[in-house]
Amino acid sequence: MMLRIADEWHGSDLGLQRQGNEDNYFVRAPLFVVADGMGGAQAGEVASEMAVESFGSGLPDGDSPAEGLRHIIEEANRRIHERSRSDQLRAGMGTTVTAAFVGEESVTVAHVGDSRCYLVRDGELIRLTDDHSLVGELIKRGKLSEEAAESHPQRSVITRALGPEPDVQVDVVEQQAQAGDLFLVCSDGLTSMVREPKLKPLLVGDARPLEEIGRELIAAANAAGGRDNITVILFTLEEVDAPARDPGPPARAERAPRDIADDDTNEYETFTGDAVTDPRQGVSRPTGSTRATDEAEAEYRRTGTVALSAVRPRAQPIEDAQPHAPPATPRRRRRRIVTPGRLLALGCVIGLLAAFWLATRQVYFVGVDESRGSVVTLYHGLPYDLPLGIRLYSPVRHSGVTFENVPAQRRSTFTDHKLRSKDDAENLVLQLEQGRLQ
Repeated sequence: MMLRIADEWHGSDLGLQRQGNEDNYFVRAPLFVVADGMGGAQAGEVASEMAVESFGSGLPDGDSPAEGLRHIIEEANRRIHERSRSDQLRAGMGTTVTAAFVGEESVTVAHVGDSRCYLVRDGELIRLTDDHSLVGELIKRGKLSEEAAESHPQRSVITRALGPEPDVQVDVVEQQAQAGDLFLVCSDGLTSMVREPKLKPLLVGDARPLEEIGRELIAAANAAGGRDNITVILFTLEEVDAPARDPGPPARAERAPRDIADDDTNEYETFTGDAVTDPRQGVSRPTGSTRATDEAEAEYRRTGTVALSAVRPRAQPIEDAQPHAPPATPRRRRRRIVTPGRLLALGCVIGLLAAFWLATRQVYFVGVDESRGSVVTLYHGLPYDLPLGIRLYSPVRHSGVTFENVPAQRRSTFTDHKLRSKDDAENLVLQLEQGRLQ
Protein backbone atom coordinates (compact mmCIF):
# COMPACT_ATOMS: atom_id res chain seq x y z
CA MET A 1 0.00 0.00 0.00
CA MET A 2 1.07 3.59 -0.59
CA LEU A 3 -0.27 7.10 0.03
CA ARG A 4 -1.62 9.59 -2.45
CA ILE A 5 -3.68 12.79 -2.41
CA ALA A 6 -7.38 12.07 -1.88
CA ASP A 7 -8.54 15.69 -2.14
CA GLU A 8 -7.08 19.20 -2.05
CA TRP A 9 -8.23 22.83 -1.94
CA HIS A 10 -6.33 26.09 -2.13
CA GLY A 11 -7.22 29.75 -1.95
CA SER A 12 -5.83 33.18 -1.14
CA ASP A 13 -7.50 36.36 0.10
CA LEU A 14 -6.27 39.94 0.18
CA GLY A 15 -7.48 40.49 3.73
CA LEU A 16 -9.11 43.69 4.97
CA GLN A 17 -6.15 46.02 5.48
CA ARG A 18 -3.77 45.36 2.58
CA GLN A 19 -3.70 47.15 -0.77
CA GLY A 20 -1.78 44.39 -2.51
CA ASN A 21 -0.90 40.73 -2.17
CA GLU A 22 2.65 39.47 -1.68
CA ASP A 23 1.64 35.84 -1.14
CA ASN A 24 2.31 33.18 -3.78
CA TYR A 25 1.63 29.47 -3.78
CA PHE A 26 2.39 26.37 -5.81
CA VAL A 27 -0.08 23.47 -5.97
CA ARG A 28 0.73 20.43 -8.07
CA ALA A 29 0.33 17.03 -6.40
CA PRO A 30 2.34 15.70 -4.68
CA LEU A 31 3.96 19.11 -3.96
CA PHE A 32 2.36 22.03 -2.08
CA VAL A 33 4.14 25.33 -1.35
CA VAL A 34 3.25 28.67 0.32
CA ALA A 35 5.53 31.74 0.13
CA ASP A 36 4.80 35.00 1.97
CA GLY A 37 6.85 37.90 0.60
CA MET A 38 8.08 41.02 2.35
CA GLY A 39 9.85 44.19 1.37
CA GLY A 40 7.15 46.57 0.13
CA ALA A 41 6.97 48.38 -3.24
CA GLN A 42 6.19 45.03 -4.90
CA ALA A 43 9.57 43.64 -3.83
CA GLY A 44 7.96 41.04 -1.56
CA GLU A 45 5.68 39.94 -4.38
CA VAL A 46 8.71 39.40 -6.61
CA ALA A 47 10.57 37.44 -3.91
CA SER A 48 7.66 35.08 -3.19
CA GLU A 49 7.06 34.58 -6.91
CA MET A 50 10.72 33.67 -7.43
CA ALA A 51 10.47 31.21 -4.54
CA VAL A 52 7.48 29.28 -5.90
CA GLU A 53 8.84 29.34 -9.45
CA SER A 54 11.85 27.42 -8.16
CA PHE A 55 9.60 24.40 -7.56
CA GLY A 56 8.30 24.35 -11.14
CA SER A 57 10.66 21.58 -12.29
CA GLY A 58 9.98 19.32 -9.32
CA LEU A 59 12.58 17.62 -7.16
CA PRO A 60 16.05 17.04 -8.64
CA ASP A 61 16.71 13.54 -9.95
CA GLY A 62 18.30 11.16 -7.45
CA ASP A 63 17.65 13.28 -4.37
CA SER A 64 15.52 12.19 -1.45
CA PRO A 65 12.52 14.48 -0.78
CA ALA A 66 14.39 16.12 2.12
CA GLU A 67 17.52 16.72 0.04
CA GLY A 68 15.51 17.85 -2.97
CA LEU A 69 13.40 20.37 -1.07
CA ARG A 70 16.45 21.75 0.73
CA HIS A 71 18.34 22.09 -2.56
CA ILE A 72 15.46 23.95 -4.23
CA ILE A 73 15.02 26.37 -1.32
CA GLU A 74 18.75 27.08 -1.01
CA GLU A 75 18.95 27.79 -4.75
CA ALA A 76 15.88 30.04 -4.54
CA ASN A 77 17.51 31.93 -1.67
CA ARG A 78 20.65 32.48 -3.72
CA ARG A 79 18.67 33.83 -6.68
CA ILE A 80 16.54 36.14 -4.53
CA HIS A 81 19.59 37.44 -2.67
CA GLU A 82 21.44 38.19 -5.91
CA ARG A 83 18.36 39.94 -7.33
CA SER A 84 17.97 42.09 -4.20
CA ARG A 85 21.61 43.21 -4.47
CA SER A 86 21.59 43.89 -8.21
CA ASP A 87 18.17 45.57 -8.46
CA GLN A 88 17.88 48.75 -6.39
CA LEU A 89 14.08 48.59 -6.48
CA ARG A 90 14.17 45.12 -4.89
CA ALA A 91 16.77 45.87 -2.19
CA GLY A 92 15.96 44.16 1.09
CA MET A 93 13.25 41.92 -0.32
CA GLY A 94 12.66 38.47 1.13
CA THR A 95 10.08 35.75 1.57
CA THR A 96 9.09 32.87 3.79
CA VAL A 97 8.55 29.43 2.27
CA THR A 98 6.89 26.26 3.53
CA ALA A 99 6.80 23.24 1.21
CA ALA A 100 5.17 19.83 1.74
CA PHE A 101 5.94 16.80 -0.45
CA VAL A 102 3.79 13.65 -0.21
CA GLY A 103 5.79 10.43 -0.53
CA GLU A 104 4.65 6.83 -0.48
CA GLU A 105 4.64 6.58 3.33
CA SER A 106 5.42 10.05 4.68
CA VAL A 107 5.09 13.78 4.12
CA THR A 108 8.32 15.79 4.06
CA VAL A 109 8.07 19.45 5.09
CA ALA A 110 10.81 22.03 4.40
CA HIS A 111 10.47 25.40 6.04
CA VAL A 112 11.99 28.90 6.39
CA GLY A 113 10.15 31.76 8.13
CA ASP A 114 6.77 31.87 9.88
CA SER A 115 4.43 30.31 7.34
CA ARG A 116 3.22 27.06 8.91
CA CYS A 117 2.28 23.45 8.25
CA TYR A 118 -0.21 21.55 10.43
CA LEU A 119 -1.37 17.94 10.61
CA VAL A 120 -4.89 17.01 11.75
CA ARG A 121 -5.15 13.39 12.92
CA ASP A 122 -7.59 11.61 15.24
CA GLY A 123 -9.09 14.88 16.46
CA GLU A 124 -5.71 16.47 17.28
CA LEU A 125 -4.07 19.52 15.70
CA ILE A 126 -0.28 19.08 15.42
CA ARG A 127 2.04 21.88 14.32
CA LEU A 128 4.92 20.51 12.21
CA THR A 129 6.94 23.74 11.87
CA ASP A 130 8.55 26.21 14.29
CA ASP A 131 8.24 29.93 13.56
CA HIS A 132 11.54 31.58 12.66
CA SER A 133 10.42 34.84 14.27
CA LEU A 134 11.62 37.05 17.08
CA VAL A 135 8.92 35.90 19.50
CA GLY A 136 9.34 32.31 18.31
CA GLU A 137 13.03 32.40 19.20
CA LEU A 138 12.27 34.01 22.58
CA ILE A 139 9.67 31.31 23.34
CA LYS A 140 12.14 28.60 22.36
CA ARG A 141 14.74 30.08 24.75
CA GLY A 142 12.21 30.32 27.58
CA LYS A 143 12.33 34.12 27.59
CA LEU A 144 8.70 34.61 26.59
CA SER A 145 5.43 32.74 27.10
CA GLU A 146 2.98 31.82 24.34
CA GLU A 147 0.40 34.16 25.87
CA ALA A 148 2.80 37.12 26.04
CA ALA A 149 3.92 36.46 22.47
CA GLU A 150 0.44 37.14 21.10
CA SER A 151 0.60 40.79 22.21
CA HIS A 152 4.35 41.37 21.82
CA PRO A 153 5.03 44.56 19.79
CA GLN A 154 7.60 42.71 17.63
CA ARG A 155 5.55 39.56 17.00
CA SER A 156 5.61 40.11 13.21
CA VAL A 157 9.43 40.36 12.98
CA ILE A 158 10.94 37.21 11.43
CA THR A 159 14.51 36.09 12.03
CA ARG A 160 14.98 33.82 9.03
CA ALA A 161 13.83 34.24 5.42
CA LEU A 162 14.90 33.73 1.83
CA GLY A 163 16.82 36.67 0.40
CA PRO A 164 18.48 38.72 3.18
CA GLU A 165 21.61 36.53 3.36
CA PRO A 166 23.56 34.59 0.69
CA ASP A 167 23.01 31.34 2.62
CA VAL A 168 19.96 30.17 4.55
CA GLN A 169 19.33 27.38 7.05
CA VAL A 170 16.37 25.19 6.01
CA ASP A 171 14.43 23.19 8.61
CA VAL A 172 13.25 19.80 7.28
CA VAL A 173 10.96 17.33 9.04
CA GLU A 174 9.66 13.97 7.77
CA GLN A 175 6.24 13.07 9.18
CA GLN A 176 4.98 9.49 8.93
CA ALA A 177 1.51 9.73 7.40
CA GLN A 178 -1.60 7.58 7.15
CA ALA A 179 -4.92 7.49 5.36
CA GLY A 180 -7.32 10.17 6.57
CA ASP A 181 -4.60 12.67 7.55
CA LEU A 182 -5.47 16.30 6.81
CA PHE A 183 -2.62 18.76 6.17
CA LEU A 184 -2.81 22.56 6.26
CA VAL A 185 -0.09 24.79 4.74
CA CYS A 186 -0.73 28.50 5.29
CA SER A 187 0.75 31.98 5.54
CA ASP A 188 0.78 33.84 8.85
CA GLY A 189 -2.16 35.92 7.65
CA LEU A 190 -4.26 33.03 8.97
CA THR A 191 -2.38 32.04 12.13
CA SER A 192 -1.75 35.62 13.32
CA MET A 193 -5.50 36.26 13.26
CA VAL A 194 -6.82 32.83 14.29
CA ARG A 195 -4.81 31.41 17.19
CA GLU A 196 -4.45 27.66 17.60
CA PRO A 197 -7.20 27.25 20.26
CA LYS A 198 -9.67 28.80 17.78
CA LEU A 199 -8.05 27.19 14.74
CA LYS A 200 -8.52 23.63 16.00
CA PRO A 201 -12.37 23.61 16.02
CA LEU A 202 -12.39 24.80 12.40
CA LEU A 203 -10.24 21.84 11.30
CA VAL A 204 -11.29 19.06 13.66
CA GLY A 205 -14.75 17.52 13.69
CA ASP A 206 -17.22 16.02 11.28
CA ALA A 207 -15.94 15.33 7.78
CA ARG A 208 -16.68 18.31 5.54
CA PRO A 209 -15.60 19.30 2.03
CA LEU A 210 -12.15 20.90 2.03
CA GLU A 211 -13.52 23.92 0.18
CA GLU A 212 -15.96 24.57 3.02
CA ILE A 213 -13.17 24.27 5.61
CA GLY A 214 -10.82 26.52 3.60
CA ARG A 215 -13.38 29.27 3.13
CA GLU A 216 -14.30 29.14 6.83
CA LEU A 217 -10.61 29.59 7.75
CA ILE A 218 -10.26 32.65 5.52
CA ALA A 219 -13.55 34.09 6.79
CA ALA A 220 -12.42 33.61 10.41
CA ALA A 221 -9.14 35.46 9.74
CA ASN A 222 -11.03 38.36 8.19
CA ALA A 223 -13.56 38.39 11.01
CA ALA A 224 -10.64 38.76 13.45
CA GLY A 225 -9.34 41.83 11.60
CA GLY A 226 -7.76 40.52 8.40
CA ARG A 227 -4.58 42.53 8.93
CA ASP A 228 -2.58 40.46 6.42
CA ASN A 229 -3.08 38.43 3.26
CA ILE A 230 -4.44 34.94 3.93
CA THR A 231 -3.29 31.92 1.92
CA VAL A 232 -4.56 28.41 2.69
CA ILE A 233 -3.74 25.00 1.17
CA LEU A 234 -5.56 21.89 2.41
CA PHE A 235 -5.05 18.28 1.33
CA THR A 236 -6.07 14.85 2.61
CA LEU A 237 -4.43 11.45 2.08
CA GLU A 238 -5.72 8.00 1.19
CA GLU A 239 -4.13 4.58 0.69
CA VAL A 240 -3.95 2.84 -2.69
CA ASP A 241 -2.30 -0.32 -3.97
CA ALA A 242 1.30 0.30 -4.99
CA PRO A 243 1.65 0.22 -8.81
CA ALA A 244 3.74 -2.48 -10.47
CA ARG A 245 7.31 -1.43 -11.15
CA ASP A 246 8.03 -0.58 -14.77
CA PRO A 247 11.54 -1.77 -15.74
CA GLY A 248 11.68 0.73 -18.59
CA PRO A 249 12.86 4.34 -18.25
CA PRO A 250 10.46 6.52 -16.22
CA ALA A 251 8.27 8.98 -18.06
CA ARG A 252 9.01 12.63 -17.53
CA ALA A 253 6.35 15.25 -17.09
CA GLU A 254 6.79 18.79 -18.31
CA ARG A 255 6.17 21.19 -15.45
CA ALA A 256 5.05 24.39 -17.20
CA PRO A 257 2.03 26.17 -15.64
CA ARG A 258 -1.42 26.33 -17.22
CA ASP A 259 -4.53 28.49 -16.92
CA ILE A 260 -7.00 27.38 -14.27
CA ALA A 261 -9.99 28.63 -12.34
CA ASP A 262 -10.00 28.67 -8.54
CA ASP A 263 -11.30 25.11 -8.12
CA ASP A 264 -9.93 21.66 -7.29
CA THR A 265 -7.44 21.67 -10.20
CA ASN A 266 -3.80 21.32 -9.11
CA GLU A 267 -1.67 24.09 -10.52
CA TYR A 268 0.85 26.82 -10.02
CA GLU A 269 -0.53 30.25 -9.10
CA THR A 270 1.06 33.67 -8.91
CA PHE A 271 -0.46 36.76 -7.35
CA THR A 272 -0.29 40.31 -8.56
CA GLY A 273 -1.39 43.61 -7.11
CA ASP A 274 -0.04 46.95 -5.99
CA ALA A 275 2.05 46.49 -2.88
CA VAL A 276 2.37 49.08 -0.14
CA THR A 277 5.41 49.96 1.93
CA ASP A 278 4.15 47.83 4.81
CA PRO A 279 5.65 44.41 4.05
CA ARG A 280 4.04 40.97 3.74
CA GLN A 281 1.08 41.24 1.41
CA GLY A 282 -1.23 39.05 -1.85
CA VAL A 283 -4.65 38.15 -4.75
CA SER A 284 -4.37 35.25 -7.02
CA ARG A 285 -4.22 35.47 -10.77
CA PRO A 286 -3.32 32.21 -12.55
CA THR A 287 -1.10 32.27 -15.62
CA GLY A 288 0.28 29.87 -18.26
CA SER A 289 -0.90 26.65 -20.02
CA THR A 290 0.37 23.23 -21.14
CA ARG A 291 -1.17 19.86 -21.98
CA ALA A 292 1.75 17.92 -20.49
CA THR A 293 0.80 19.12 -17.00
CA ASP A 294 -2.73 17.72 -17.45
CA GLU A 295 -1.27 14.36 -18.47
CA ALA A 296 1.11 14.29 -15.50
CA GLU A 297 -1.71 15.17 -13.13
CA ALA A 298 -3.98 12.48 -14.61
CA GLU A 299 -1.18 9.94 -14.20
CA TYR A 300 -0.80 10.90 -10.53
CA ARG A 301 -4.52 10.57 -9.83
CA ARG A 302 -4.57 7.16 -11.59
CA THR A 303 -1.49 5.59 -9.98
CA GLY A 304 -0.49 7.86 -7.09
CA THR A 305 2.91 8.60 -8.64
CA VAL A 306 4.33 11.24 -10.92
CA ALA A 307 7.79 11.71 -12.41
CA LEU A 308 9.47 14.87 -11.15
CA SER A 309 12.57 16.04 -12.99
CA ALA A 310 14.67 19.15 -12.99
CA VAL A 311 15.43 21.00 -16.20
CA ARG A 312 19.15 20.64 -16.82
CA PRO A 313 21.10 22.64 -19.42
CA ARG A 314 23.00 20.75 -22.06
CA ALA A 315 26.75 20.62 -21.77
CA GLN A 316 28.50 22.82 -24.31
CA PRO A 317 31.66 21.61 -26.11
CA ILE A 318 34.88 23.36 -25.21
CA GLU A 319 36.55 24.96 -28.19
CA ASP A 320 40.06 23.74 -28.96
CA ALA A 321 42.87 26.20 -28.54
CA GLN A 322 44.51 27.56 -31.70
CA PRO A 323 46.94 24.85 -32.87
CA HIS A 324 49.62 27.26 -34.04
CA ALA A 325 49.54 29.85 -31.30
CA PRO A 326 53.02 31.30 -30.72
CA PRO A 327 54.68 30.22 -27.48
CA ALA A 328 54.52 32.72 -24.66
CA THR A 329 57.73 34.61 -24.00
CA PRO A 330 59.11 33.59 -20.61
CA ARG A 331 59.14 36.39 -18.08
CA ARG A 332 62.48 37.35 -16.58
CA ARG A 333 62.62 36.75 -12.86
CA ARG A 334 63.49 39.68 -10.69
CA ARG A 335 66.08 39.29 -8.01
CA ARG A 336 64.65 39.47 -4.51
CA ILE A 337 66.89 41.10 -1.96
CA VAL A 338 66.11 40.00 1.62
CA THR A 339 68.09 41.52 4.43
CA PRO A 340 67.93 40.95 8.22
CA GLY A 341 66.81 44.57 8.68
CA ARG A 342 63.88 44.17 6.35
CA LEU A 343 62.84 40.92 8.02
CA LEU A 344 62.96 42.60 11.44
CA ALA A 345 60.87 45.56 10.25
CA LEU A 346 58.35 43.24 8.65
CA GLY A 347 58.12 41.20 11.86
CA CYS A 348 57.49 44.34 13.92
CA VAL A 349 54.70 45.47 11.58
CA ILE A 350 53.06 42.05 11.67
CA GLY A 351 53.35 41.97 15.47
CA LEU A 352 51.74 45.40 15.84
CA LEU A 353 48.92 44.47 13.49
CA ALA A 354 48.31 41.22 15.37
CA ALA A 355 48.24 43.03 18.72
CA PHE A 356 45.84 45.63 17.35
CA TRP A 357 43.56 42.96 15.92
CA LEU A 358 43.49 41.04 19.23
CA ALA A 359 42.53 44.28 20.99
CA THR A 360 39.54 44.73 18.68
CA ARG A 361 38.32 41.23 19.55
CA GLN A 362 37.83 42.17 23.22
CA VAL A 363 35.16 44.83 22.73
CA TYR A 364 31.57 44.97 21.47
CA PHE A 365 29.09 47.66 20.51
CA VAL A 366 25.45 47.88 19.43
CA GLY A 367 24.50 49.61 16.19
CA VAL A 368 22.08 49.59 13.28
CA ASP A 369 22.55 47.41 10.18
CA GLU A 370 21.18 49.46 7.26
CA SER A 371 21.72 46.60 4.80
CA ARG A 372 19.09 44.54 6.65
CA GLY A 373 16.44 47.24 6.84
CA SER A 374 17.75 49.21 9.87
CA VAL A 375 17.82 46.21 12.22
CA VAL A 376 19.49 46.72 15.61
CA THR A 377 22.60 44.51 15.61
CA LEU A 378 25.25 43.37 18.11
CA TYR A 379 28.78 43.90 16.68
CA HIS A 380 32.20 42.56 17.67
CA GLY A 381 35.20 44.88 17.30
CA LEU A 382 35.74 48.63 16.85
CA PRO A 383 33.20 50.84 15.00
CA TYR A 384 35.64 52.06 12.34
CA ASP A 385 36.03 51.60 8.59
CA LEU A 386 39.52 51.71 7.09
CA PRO A 387 40.43 52.52 3.47
CA LEU A 388 39.94 49.82 0.81
CA GLY A 389 36.72 48.67 2.48
CA ILE A 390 38.45 47.18 5.54
CA ARG A 391 36.17 46.99 8.58
CA LEU A 392 37.34 46.56 12.15
CA TYR A 393 34.06 45.00 13.22
CA SER A 394 31.74 42.14 12.31
CA PRO A 395 28.09 41.39 13.17
CA VAL A 396 27.50 38.84 15.92
CA ARG A 397 23.69 38.72 16.07
CA HIS A 398 20.80 40.59 14.46
CA SER A 399 18.10 41.31 17.04
CA GLY A 400 15.18 41.43 14.60
CA VAL A 401 14.04 44.79 16.09
CA THR A 402 14.14 47.69 13.65
CA PHE A 403 15.52 51.08 14.66
CA GLU A 404 12.13 52.68 14.01
CA ASN A 405 10.63 50.54 16.77
CA VAL A 406 13.17 51.65 19.39
CA PRO A 407 11.68 54.13 21.90
CA ALA A 408 12.58 57.65 20.70
CA GLN A 409 14.26 58.61 23.96
CA ARG A 410 16.61 55.61 23.73
CA ARG A 411 17.60 55.72 20.07
CA SER A 412 20.89 57.50 20.77
CA THR A 413 21.94 54.39 22.73
CA PHE A 414 22.07 52.49 19.45
CA THR A 415 23.84 55.14 17.38
CA ASP A 416 26.62 56.36 19.72
CA HIS A 417 28.60 53.10 19.17
CA LYS A 418 29.75 53.03 22.78
CA LEU A 419 32.26 50.25 23.42
CA ARG A 420 30.90 47.63 25.80
CA SER A 421 31.74 44.27 27.30
CA LYS A 422 30.11 41.22 25.73
CA ASP A 423 27.69 40.74 28.65
CA ASP A 424 26.71 44.43 28.70
CA ALA A 425 26.02 44.52 24.94
CA GLU A 426 24.07 41.25 24.95
CA ASN A 427 21.96 42.40 27.90
CA LEU A 428 21.09 45.66 26.12
CA VAL A 429 19.89 43.79 23.01
CA LEU A 430 17.91 41.31 25.15
CA GLN A 431 16.11 44.15 26.98
CA LEU A 432 15.17 45.64 23.60
CA GLU A 433 13.85 42.30 22.28
CA GLN A 434 11.73 41.74 25.40
CA GLY A 435 10.25 45.24 25.26
CA ARG A 436 11.78 46.17 28.64
CA LEU A 437 13.79 49.14 27.34
CA GLN A 438 12.10 52.39 28.33
